[in-house]
Amino acid sequence: MNKITHEPLFHISKRNTIVWWKAWIIRVTAILAALIVCGFVTLALTGLNPLAVYATMFEGALGTTRRIWNLLQNVAVLLCVALAVTPAFKMKFWNLGAEGQVLIGGLATEVCMIFLGNKLPTPLLILVMVITSVIAGAVWGLIPAFFKANWETNESLFTLMMNYVAIQIVSYFTFIWSVPKGSGTPRVLEYGQLPVIAGQKYLLNIIIVAVLTVIMFVYLKYTKQGYEISVVGGSPNTARYIGINVKKVIIRTMLISGAICGLAGLILVAGTDHSLKSTTAGGRGFTAIMVSWLAKFDPIFMVLTSFLIVFLEKGASKISEVYRLNDSFSDIITGIIIFFIIGSEFFINYKLKFNKSNNKEAER
Repeated sequence: MNKITHEPLFHISKRNTIVWWKAWIIRVTAILAALIVCGFVTLALTGLNPLAVYATMFEGALGTTRRIWNLLQNVAVLLCVALAVTPAFKMKFWNLGAEGQVLIGGLATEVCMIFLGNKLPTPLLILVMVITSVIAGAVWGLIPAFFKANWETNESLFTLMMNYVAIQIVSYFTFIWSVPKGSGTPRVLEYGQLPVIAGQKYLLNIIIVAVLTVIMFVYLKYTKQGYEISVVGGSPNTARYIGINVKKVIIRTMLISGAICGLAGLILVAGTDHSLKSTTAGGRGFTAIMVSWLAKFDPIFMVLTSFLIVFLEKGASKISEVYRLNDSFSDIITGIIIFFIIGSEFFINYKLKFNKSNNKEAER
């Protein structure tokens, strides 16, 4: 008996590997496609010339020297937080608590600046600030790691919950230390500000994060601890079988993750804002997850993804300002571009194979 069997037009298969430059060609193509779609959306919703809108976006991010330094500063902070969450995510410990860890690190910095600011010389004060912020962030990261390692608690919920605890703690002390007292206005921190280098306020922040990026790249790729993180992320049972202490790796990795978040808090409080409030982290703890994931947990590629995200944010903000559009429109443009970038990962990890004929005859 003859029967016509219809095959699908195409089928999807997993890619084994893909050369890095081909992956980036796919990403760049996705961005170009996103810009075309954004152009049609802009024309349809506003009637504006899409090329003029894109020119405004570029000007908003890179139009002046001041904007360039501001953009690089924001890239550095976002990259720092992304570096912090990367070891945990590579280990498949879903640390959603970077926001709180940054705030706690910033709070530790503020305590030092307020109570030790006029008692210690600036170099010693900054050293104390670095130590306390790193320890504070590490402890905040240790708490969910300890419970996960010993009782298999859900790290996503635990770390997320600790964000809210950190926000309320910072809100409380912001109110207590506000000037005038009780007004809720964040106190300006005069002592312990990070030094200006070569006349640039943010240069030291950028240098710190650049060095940290290289260190994290070497740590993850070439050290024994980096190898252990990869093995635990691949299979905890395999890690135990070959003699890796999984509990120790979880706790150690989250100590590192929290410590780097604490350092990001220091950079924000002492090197950027010179004050602390509950919104100081600015959602970077969650944005950093996307930065790390898009870069495939590679610290070097995270520089590019951080730059792209910040560029879109700054450019979209300028569009709203110049054309008097509400923030929703800029969010639409940013969302479309990010959607295409995320979607490009599908074509990097999988390939489509089209069938020459979508039906055939088979005998039964």
